[in-house]
Amino acid sequence: MDKLNSSIQNPKSKIQNRNVSPARLAAFEILQKIEMDKAFSSALLPIYEEKLQAKDRALCHALVLGVLRNQIYLDRLIEKLTTKKTTKFDLAVLLALRIGLYQLIFLDKIPAHAAINESVNLVQRAKKTSAKNLVNAILRRATREKIELEFADETEKICVESSHPRWLFERWIREFGFEEAKKLAVSSNETPDLVFRLTAKSDAKTIETLKKIGLEIIESEIVPNAWKVFGSNEILRLYADEGKIYFQDEASQLVAQAVALKAGESFLDVCAAPGSKITQIQDSNFRIQELTIAGDYFEHRIRILQANCRKQATDSINIVRYDAENALPFADESFDVVLVDAPCSGTGTIRHNPEIRYFLSEKDFADLSAKQLKILQTASKVLKKNGRLVYSTCSLENEENEGVMEKFLASNKNFTKVTPKVTNIFLTNEGFARTFPPRDKTDGFFIAEMIKR
Repeated sequence: MDKLNSSIQNPKSKIQNRNVSPARLAAFEILQKIEMDKAFSSALLPIYEEKLQAKDRALCHALVLGVLRNQIYLDRLIEKLTTKKTTKFDLAVLLALRIGLYQLIFLDKIPAHAAINESVNLVQRAKKTSAKNLVNAILRRATREKIELEFADETEKICVESSHPRWLFERWIREFGFEEAKKLAVSSNETPDLVFRLTAKSDAKTIETLKKIGLEIIESEIVPNAWKVFGSNEILRLYADEGKIYFQDEASQLVAQAVALKAGESFLDVCAAPGSKITQIQDSNFRIQELTIAGDYFEHRIRILQANCRKQATDSINIVRYDAENALPFADESFDVVLVDAPCSGTGTIRHNPEIRYFLSEKDFADLSAKQLKILQTASKVLKKNGRLVYSTCSLENEENEGVMEKFLASNKNFTKVTPKVTNIFLTNEGFARTFPPRDKTDGFFIAEMIKR
């Protein structure tokens, strides 16, 4: 993230160009940073969109997420149109082609000539003038010809059409079966509902005001105090900027609900940044707990955590920096409740972060599960006897979830698994909780709870 912040500099100065619309230029730069720096769209979009007009903001958002959700499919089309592997293209040229093709195929309201000309101008702006004619020819051919793709088997067809790496889809087949994996791949490309929760800054008129200005708002059936909103406007954005509401997926809110603090309990959120769960927990418990501490390792994540706490008026949380893989700066048996919302692959959040599928490799899961187990072991030491340890991830992978719990419980006989405090529909046969994107229309989260004896 530090690398990301240093590379962004001043987006406003970059989005001034007569030959390329601000929306397409911003989308191009965001996609370029994602490719080059492994940056996240969820971090970059707000920074760039803040400098755009409303109509440009909407188009930029649609282009970035649309290209990412269809990247493998778009690349296959490019290869079909050119008989050239996309790995042979200069990145700027490839991005211009992806942006242009996405508009031609998926955005009916954009004239073909506008999509083509803007992509040609993007290439010129990137100082790849020699590729202008190529980009123009490829995109114009795409408007004239119906491209028929060929697939070796049904698995390849699904992987290309849903733009998921084959190794990841085959992994899901092994874990969930073919039909469920197919549903998962499809749902991962669906635009998620926009969900927010109220904060300590909200008042009795917050929801009423948003409804009066024309937004359709429906209360969540999964967690209390959560609301789905259909549509967006400047007031909604203003409320979020001021901390009156906080955008957070229902499955993420379910984790905070499962913590279920009681009066007088001390609490530690081990991996707390960016602060979504700790601020929700603190607010929903009306500061009745004895001591609340939140921590993380990287300085920039600590800054984000602090900013979120201030914005939501939950500034009574004590924030500490530490390396949770090695040791926590607290005496043994200091806390009644400990939450480990562990660093993970994030495969359950591909709906919100489509680029994740391209960042991951098969070996990452073993590395992550080892890290998760180490953090759990460290966190278990600061939990009091009869205290509760809650473990969660936003991963779909057994290796990061049930697999980690199996190893932890096998080496910590003084811990007993108990049923998480969530609605029965989310409980698994193994005594854990899971949300599943195709079924629940949420991100995919895993929750486990243990008691220390």
